[in-house]
Amino acid sequence: MLSRVAYALYWMSRLVERAENVARFIQVNHSLTLDLPTERPQWEPLVITTGDEAAFKERYPGPTQAHVQFFLTFDEENPNSILSCLSQARDNARSVRGNLSSEFWEELNKLYLNLRRSSESAAKPRELSYDLYRDVMLDCHKLAGILDATVARGEGWHFIHTGRMLERADKTSRILDVKYYLLLPSPQYVGTPADDLQWAAVLRSASALQMFRMQHHAIVPARVVEYLLLDRSFPRSVFFCLGEAEASLHAISGSPPNAFCNTAEQRLGQLRSDLAFRRVEEIVDLGLHEFIDDLQKRLNLVGEGIYDTFFTARTFVPALPGPSQGAYQQ
Repeated sequence: MLSRVAYALYWMSRLVERAENVARFIQVNHSLTLDLPTERPQWEPLVITTGDEAAFKERYPGPTQAHVQFFLTFDEENPNSILSCLSQARDNARSVRGNLSSEFWEELNKLYLNLRRSSESAAKPRELSYDLYRDVMLDCHKLAGILDATVARGEGWHFIHTGRMLERADKTSRILDVKYYLLLPSPQYVGTPADDLQWAAVLRSASALQMFRMQHHAIVPARVVEYLLLDRSFPRSVFFCLGEAEASLHAISGSPPNAFCNTAEQRLGQLRSDLAFRRVEEIVDLGLHEFIDDLQKRLNLVGEGIYDTFFTARTFVPALPGPSQGAYQQ
């Protein structure tokens, strides 16, 4: 597969997943504003955890609901807004349409055009409806289902799957970071009903509340952290996503499990192994925010490794059967 095709498929998938997760953040935060004490700001943490705080402060007077929602939804100067993500995903998909099903292209194009029309009716910042974000999430789920149902499990699908899983792992970790920033200004809320509502919202934002309650029943903060970071069967946990991404990288390179033949596999394997032998108590003792910050940096290094391995001018040589060894050629 040409590196430009792999690059487009990988980023198309990441950007669709990113758009869905931004919609998740906003939808759940919208619900929280109705349930929690009104004197506590709920919108600035979303901008902080997406990493766009500086850009937001340059163009908006304050982190009101209207400003934050517009910035994260329709602002085309923000490359991580939902509209920007879907626009970039659509451009990538258009460039490799021969590697995608017509059903997928039609649904992605429809989602983008519908959101574009919504943006034109919201030319200035204003509070946006809960239904808008629910619809974006459901449409992104539909896109993922169409991809899995209509694209052959070749290299292209594995690049799509790797991108989706790495983006999901990153965003699940950021969901937990939102909780950190919500608690930071007012630690007196810890252990109160408001605290319980926040942890339930964390689970809802990862579509994890029902599955969590089936396994753990009562909402205990340490168990929530464990479920979203370390659970081996929940499809949005960080550990599960890393395992899926690692399996797809091995399918692309041909290297055997528990080995590596390039930097991307090495970094991802090390990160997944570190999580496999972590206890949630160690994470809490270290500090949840500090742990997540380090996790996100290592995920970025995995992304850099994938770029250097598969998308630069180097030629990638799939691994041959036998001991793992370097797989780069100039």
